Amino acid sequence: MATLQTPPDRLCYTGDDEADRLLAADPLALLIGFALDQQVTVQKAFSGPLELRRRVGGLDARTIAAMDPERLSEVFRERPALHRFPGAMAAKVQALCAVIAERYAGDAARVWLEAADGRDLVVRLRALPGFGEMKAATVSAVLAKRFGLDLPGLAAVLPDHPTLGDVDSAEALATYQAGKRAHKASLRASLRAGG
Repeated sequence: MATLQTPPDRLCYTGDDEADRLLAADPLALLIGFALDQQVTVQKAFSGPLELRRRVGGLDARTIAAMDPERLSEVFRERPALHRFPGAMAAKVQALCAVIAERYAGDAARVWLEAADGRDLVVRLRALPGFGEMKAATVSAVLAKRFGLDLPGLAAVLPDHPTLGDVDSAEALATYQAGKRAHKASLRASLRAGG
C-alpha cells in the first residue's frame, strides 16, 4: 500500500490561501482542480474546487455525482463562471465524481493510496474522466514531489520536464507558466515552419 511521506499544508497554485490549502487537504479538490485545468489559467482551474464547495455546500463525490446535471451546470454558470466552458466542465466534474463514488467509495485518495506501483497509478489516473496521459503524468509528479507519495516504480513514470509537481511557491508557478508558454510558442513555430 502506498504512503504519503510529507503532505504539504498548501499547494501554491491559486494565490488564494484558502483555495491552496483545500487542494492539499482534500484529494477530491485536487482531482477536480486537475479536471478543470484546461483552456483556463492554473489559478482559475485550481480555484474552482473552493468555489464549487461554497456553491454546493461541500465537496462530496457521491453528492456531486447524484446532483441533477442541469442544476450542477447552473452552479458552474453562476457568475463568475467556474470555467470558460461551464456546461462541459460541470459534466466532466460530475463524471469524475461518479467514478470516485462508484470505484473508490467516494474516497478520492484511494486512487493513489491503493495503487500497486507507478504504472498502476498512471492506469488508475487515466481511467478518470478527462485525465489523459499528460494529466496523469502531472498528477503523479504532484503526488510524488509535493505529497511524498512512495510507490514502487513511481520514479520511472514521472515526466522528465517541469510540471506543477515542481511548483512550491508563487514564484515557481510564474516560472512554470512562462516556460509552458514559451514551449507552446516554440511548438507552434515549428509546426508553421514544417508545414
